[in-house]
Amino acid sequence: MSAYFKKSLSNRIFGIVNTIFWVIVMFLILYPLYLVLIASVSDPDAIVRGEVIWHPVDVSLMGYKAIFKYSELIRAYGNSLVYTFISVTLSIVITLCAAYTLSRPKFKGKALFNLYFVFTMFFNGGLIPTFLTLKDIKLYNTPFVIILMGCVSVWNLMVARTFIQTSIPHELYEAAMLDGATHFQYFIQVVVPLSKTIIAVLAVYYGVAKWNDYFTGLVYLRDRSLYPLQTVLREVLATLQVDKSGDYMISMADSAASMAEATRIANVAKYCIIVVATGPVVILYAVMQKYFEKGVMIGSLKG
Repeated sequence: MSAYFKKSLSNRIFGIVNTIFWVIVMFLILYPLYLVLIASVSDPDAIVRGEVIWHPVDVSLMGYKAIFKYSELIRAYGNSLVYTFISVTLSIVITLCAAYTLSRPKFKGKALFNLYFVFTMFFNGGLIPTFLTLKDIKLYNTPFVIILMGCVSVWNLMVARTFIQTSIPHELYEAAMLDGATHFQYFIQVVVPLSKTIIAVLAVYYGVAKWNDYFTGLVYLRDRSLYPLQTVLREVLATLQVDKSGDYMISMADSAASMAEATRIANVAKYCIIVVATGPVVILYAVMQKYFEKGVMIGSLKG
C-alpha cells in the first residue's frame, strides 16, 4: 500500500514539474509573438523608451495606416497570395502523382527513380547555372519562375510516398484492378479521397515555404511589380530610410514631415510589417495543426 502511495506521489510531482516546464516553454515561445503584436499598436515613443512590455501603451494605428498606404506592399501581398495558391495546388498534384507511382511495388525502375530524386537533395547545379538555364528557357522575370521554383520538395515527396504505402491497403488496389479500374481511375477515385490528411500536410509544408520565399524574387525577378511580399519586406526592413523616389514605405510619411517623424513611423512599422506578413502563416498553422502533427509522424516512418 505504501508503495502505491509513493508511486502516486511521484507521479503527481512529475506531473506538476512537467506542467511548469511546458508552461515556461510556451511562455518563451508565445511572448515574442505577443510583444510584436502589442508593439504594432503602441506609440512609437513608448516602444523606444521600453515601456511596451505587457500591454499596448498609447494605442496607435500609425504603423498600419502607413503600411496600407504603401501601394507596392499591397501589390506584393496580392502577388504572394496568387503565387502561393497556384504553386501549392500544382505542387500537391505533382507530388501526389509521383508519390503514388513510387509507392507501386511492381513499378519497374523504382529504385533508379528514387535514387534520382534523393540525389537532388544533396547536389544541385548551383546558382549561376540555374540562373542561366531559367533565362534560356524564358522564365526569368516572369511570374512562372516564382510558381515553379521549388515546386516539388523531395522530402515532401517521400513523406507522401510513405503515407500511401502505409495508410492505403494494397487489397484496395487488387479489388480495384479486379473491377477493371485503371491506375488513373484508382488514383483519382480511391487514393486521392483517402489522402486528405497528407494533402493538408503538403499544403502546410508547401504553403509556408512558398509564402516565406524571398530569395527567388530577389534573384530571378527584375520587374518590381512582380515581387512577392517577402522580397519587398526584405528591402523595406533592410532600408527603413527616407527615400526620395517613393519606393520605400518611409516615404509615405508626409513630405513635410521631419526625419524624426519618419523615424518614429519606422520604429512601429517594422512590427506592423511582421504582423501583416506572418498573419496568414500563423492562421494556416492554427487551422492545420492536427494535420501537421500527423505529417511529423508520417515523416518518421521508414519508406
